[in-house]
Amino acid sequence: MIRVLVMYPNESGKKFDMDYYLNKHKPMVNNMIGDLGLVRGEVDKGIGGMGGSPAPFVAIGYMYFEDMDSLQKCMVKAQDMMADLPNFTDIQPQVQISEIA
Repeated sequence: MIRVLVMYPNESGKKFDMDYYLNKHKPMVNNMIGDLGLVRGEVDKGIGGMGGSPAPFVAIGYMYFEDMDSLQKCMVKAQDMMADLPNFTDIQPQVQISEIA
């Protein structure tokens, strides 16, 4: 199984609209790629780090795919998904593609 992490670093002075992300962006992504190979998606809302430090990430989105072929089929919509970012954040996300071991 393949997991894509879209991580939004907790940067001072940057905005992140969690309500929009959960109620508009995530459903939009599900509608765009749900039939193309997305198995499921999850979201973490950062609340803190070790020792009371701030969370290193405001949010982390997870998308799960059966295999790399399924992920590749969904990549045709990547530009459309990224075009929605200014509606909820000015943070440049970090993306990691992982194989679940």
